[in-house]
Amino acid sequence: MISLNKYDQKRNFNVTTEPEGAIKKSTTELVFVMQKHAASHLHYDFRLEMDGVLKSWVIPKGPSMNPEDKRMAIMVEDHPYDYKDFEGIIPEGNYGAGTVMIWDNGTYTLADKEDTDNVEKKLKSDLKDGHLSFILNGKKLKGEFALVELKTKEENTWLLIKKNDQYASGEDVLEQDKSVISNMTLESLEN
Repeated sequence: MISLNKYDQKRNFNVTTEPEGAIKKSTTELVFVMQKHAASHLHYDFRLEMDGVLKSWVIPKGPSMNPEDKRMAIMVEDHPYDYKDFEGIIPEGNYGAGTVMIWDNGTYTLADKEDTDNVEKKLKSDLKDGHLSFILNGKKLKGEFALVELKTKEENTWLLIKKNDQYASGEDVLEQDKSVISNMTLESLEN
């Protein structure tokens, strides 16, 4: 069973509006969210629904649609499913204090179309093996991507890589800087 204890222990729900840890699942397709987070350092949080929670990676430089770019991704604690809808301000003095914006969201599927009988089982196996291949159907992020775990001294270090497909581009996707929910920039959410 997946535990959200680490997530809950880091937060004071009397102060923050972040959702409390609860295991839930989508009724149809699996969801993903990419949140832009102005905490102590600006970064992006990439979350994939899996087994009733959101598996989460911090992407310091943000995603890229260019297959030449390999973005570092640090795996962090699981987040509750409802975090996919969180946009707002985490108050000072709290873990992750700063502004969170839903930069992109949508659904995702396995890249391996032949292994669709038990998608969740395959995802968990691929995660354990340190190599996930998936297709994002977001508003900004589209097409095939891979998360590949690096075998280094630094634990939980992965790479997020865009695969070369019809959505691959040299254009900077990060220039699309508005929330897909509120249509606001990070700066306007802060005010």
